[in-house]
Order: sequence, then C-alpha cells, then structure tokens
Amino acid sequence: MASLISEKIDPFHLSIDGEELIFDIMDPELPEWISGKAMVSEDYPYKKKLKRSEYEETLFGLQTELVKMQNWLKASGRRILALFEGRDAAGKGGTIFVTRQYLNPRAARNVALSKPTDTERGQWYFQRYVSHFPTSGEFVTFDRSWYNRAGVEPVMGFCTPEQHKAFLAEVPNVEQAIVDDGIYFFKFWLNIGQEMQLKRFHDRVHSPLKYWKFSPIDIAGINKWHEYTGYRDIMLDKTNTDHTPWTIIRANDKRRARLAVIREFLISVPYDGRDDHIVGKRDNRIVVGKESIMGQ
Repeated sequence: MASLISEKIDPFHLSIDGEELIFDIMDPELPEWISGKAMVSEDYPYKKKLKRSEYEETLFGLQTELVKMQNWLKASGRRILALFEGRDAAGKGGTIFVTRQYLNPRAARNVALSKPTDTERGQWYFQRYVSHFPTSGEFVTFDRSWYNRAGVEPVMGFCTPEQHKAFLAEVPNVEQAIVDDGIYFFKFWLNIGQEMQLKRFHDRVHSPLKYWKFSPIDIAGINKWHEYTGYRDIMLDKTNTDHTPWTIIRANDKRRARLAVIREFLISVPYDGRDDHIVGKRDNRIVVGKESIMGQ
C-alpha cells in the first residue's frame, strides 16, 4: 500500500552497526536489512513473536487479576502511579491500553499531556504533572511524563543544558516524596532496537489506520538514534535509585512486553486474593537491568 502521508519524506541516511544505509520510508516495500533483523535487534532474546493464542490466554488471566487489584485499591484507598517512557514507537500506548482495558475508568486514568502552555512554561517544571497525581483508590498512568526533559527536550533543543542538568539533580527528590507519601510508583522504560523502530515507523506510514501517528518529531528523530541513546543512558544513570528504580522492558515483541508490564504491577502490589499461578513469574529475559541496554 502506498503511503498516505501527504508530504514527501526524503530517504534517510543512517549509520547502523558501522554500516551506512539508506532507508526510503515512502517505499511500500520494507528493505530486508530491516525486516530480517527487526525482531532480534538490540540483542532481543526471542526470534519470533509470542503466539497469539498463548498471548490472549495469558492476557485474559492477567487482566482478571488487574480487576482484583483495582478492587483492592478502592477498598484500601491505596494509589498507583506509573510512568511509561521509551523511544517513539516503543509500544507505550498499546501497553497502557491493555493494562487499563477492563478497569473502571472512573478510578483508572491515563495522562498524555501536550506541549506546555505559556502559563505552564512559567511554572515549576513538575507542577503540571503533579496536578494529575492519583487520589485515594486511583490507578494513574502517564504516557510520557516529566522525563521528556531527560530525552526528547535536550535531543530536539527544547530545553537548555542548564535546565537538563537541573532536572536530573531535582528528580530523585521529587520521586522520593512520591513514594514517601505511600504511592506505589512505577517507571517503565520500553526498549526497542533501531531496526524495530524503523519497521514500526514504516508500518505506520503505510497504514490507513495509523499513519496519523507518524509525526514531524518522528521524522526528526530517525537520524538522532545515537543522540537519544546518550541521553537515555544519562537518565538511567542519574535517576535509577533504590527507592524509584527503572523497570526496563525489552519490547521488540509487543505481546511479551505487555504481559511483562502487567505482571510487574501484579507482583509488586500486595492486593488481596492474588492468584500466583495466574500471575506467573517474571521473564528475566524481558525484564532486565539498565546495564543490559546502556550504550546500545
């Protein structure tokens, strides 16, 4: 299918593993150097996606446990706050969707903020995010968060080096206050390989349902893979603390990533009636430490 993007996008000249390659995203045929390596890019441990039947069966069980967990939140008044970060096309939105799919929307909110207004730019940086924090019994997810200042903003020149440095110094104290207030706090980084990102961008451009997702920021970011990597590694090094660690999810396979994220909630929150057989065990090939991805 031809691209539905109205403007023409020039081919990208990319450097991947020391090789200079040209990627024409407008060409409906995905090049073999992408399709053949996308799933295993960045040392992904599985060669194929999880079978749909196994995924759907497992997801159903985990979602029933999430409903139990939400009932416990309501009864106990406890709160959950979860940040979802990752490169463009990492699967943040889809993971949030299946996590919230059967939860009561009155007590399960997703926050996806647009660029700050003039008023918000004049406020304390964290102020516009704090106003969306959960109240008693709520489960709140952020599709991108204050960590924009650790990645997209410095890469794209939307903040100054001084603002970036100040953010990294301040954020551990802000997050310490969150957990000190009794909130169950999660920070997920969904990690994908470069070829997988290119494949997903290509899929978007040529999909009649998803082409709107491909933005000018995506276009600008394709040639900035290595810059994003550098800032991501600084972020992980400076903000992965004992009280608010990052949970790194290898996400080349969206199905395995979604199951892994839901399991982290179910394993970490001590809700009543948990069925450990249904919850299952953490896949340590998918949920990894920051050292496993830094520099890639």
